[in-house]
Amino acid sequence: MKIIVPMAGRGSRLRPHSLTVPKPLIPVAGEPIVHRLVKDIAKVINQPIEEIAFVLGDPAFFGDDVVESLNNLANSLGAKPTIYRQDQPLGTGHAIMCAKESLSGPAVIAYADTLIRADFNLDEDADAVIWVKQVDKPEAYGVVNLNDKNEITELVEKPKFFVSDLAVIGIYYFKDVGVLKNELQHVLDNNIVNGGEYQINDGIKGMMAKGKIFKTGQVDEWMDCGNKAVTIETNARMLGFLQEDSEALIDASLRIENSKIVQPCYIGKNVVLKDSTVGPYVSIGDDTIVESSTVKNSLIQSHTTIKNANLDEAMIGNHVQFDGNFSKVSIGDYSVLE
Repeated sequence: MKIIVPMAGRGSRLRPHSLTVPKPLIPVAGEPIVHRLVKDIAKVINQPIEEIAFVLGDPAFFGDDVVESLNNLANSLGAKPTIYRQDQPLGTGHAIMCAKESLSGPAVIAYADTLIRADFNLDEDADAVIWVKQVDKPEAYGVVNLNDKNEITELVEKPKFFVSDLAVIGIYYFKDVGVLKNELQHVLDNNIVNGGEYQINDGIKGMMAKGKIFKTGQVDEWMDCGNKAVTIETNARMLGFLQEDSEALIDASLRIENSKIVQPCYIGKNVVLKDSTVGPYVSIGDDTIVESSTVKNSLIQSHTTIKNANLDEAMIGNHVQFDGNFSKVSIGDYSVLE
């Protein structure tokens, strides 16, 4: 089994946090989004992972530190890491084809801006599986239409009229991803574009037209990391799940003085809490100081100092100094507010 992870986008909806760190590498509940996604997929597939291919953007932004992080991730799962580059933002189908040398055999394709909780059961009768989640407002998503055999017959992007409430979450399984590769090559060769980009859906539609069987997979939880508000919500939900799984969330190096922790919280290495209340649903990165503050429902990264703050639904980056009483703040890396 292979895992293909297109992650070349700049994550503009999550700015300022994605200005200095690629969105998939931003930690949520103590671990980068893409690390958590890939580990969860590897866990639920329950098959040996042969290769993990990552499709990155501009080397000036997705630099050596990103490559090293992803190589370590793949190696930790016993898989071969492969790095590809997408030089231009030409769509999901184009991103996948940037990894065409790895497109053979069974594979999962997963976009690195979402987290899941699921039990993957790969249907042996299906040529491919598209994972979906029932949603309240299907008009905001791409959805699937099913026949009476529960086979996918149609993909509709943001339907104006009701088609289905099963939204595509961006995770796919192909029994032979080489078939998708051939269809996407046809899309590229014939300049088939939607919204000015080459889309994975057009490759999938080509497979369907040739009789390939697509089934749906259901996820228990689908958590987005597209913008600040939903990332904070995802951090809270993931902390709750990790607490249920009895994972250790507070590093033993924590220095705590006249402070209180309300679980669940993730607290990294060498954190100092002084005269503060932290939690619930707070993640704090390594080497951060929180003093004379109350923090809840928030995400704070590493090497940051928080003083005299009352934070709720806040997202604060790395190497920040914040001294003030605003609550719902969104502060990027290397900022000073005093």
